[in-house]
Amino acid sequence: MSLNFSVEPVDEKPKKNTHRGRKGSKYEPILTAFLETGHKLVRVDSTGLSAAYLSIAINKIIKKKGIDSVKVSVRDGKVFLEK
Repeated sequence: MSLNFSVEPVDEKPKKNTHRGRKGSKYEPILTAFLETGHKLVRVDSTGLSAAYLSIAINKIIKKKGIDSVKVSVRDGKVFLEK
């Protein structure tokens, strides 16, 4: 079995990509929006994610930021945030 490949001369290597992905989580806005409301309990809808996955993602953000005032629960396939 042989591989198809080519070797081409270059003048220099490209610079390293210093951008290493996103800063923060893409789920962080959910937590931020909840914290900015005056509500003590909310249900998170319309994310297109499983409730288990979303609750784990939000719990990781809570732990990383040291937010002790928010609890994440899953009931009947829905995610709830509670202060």
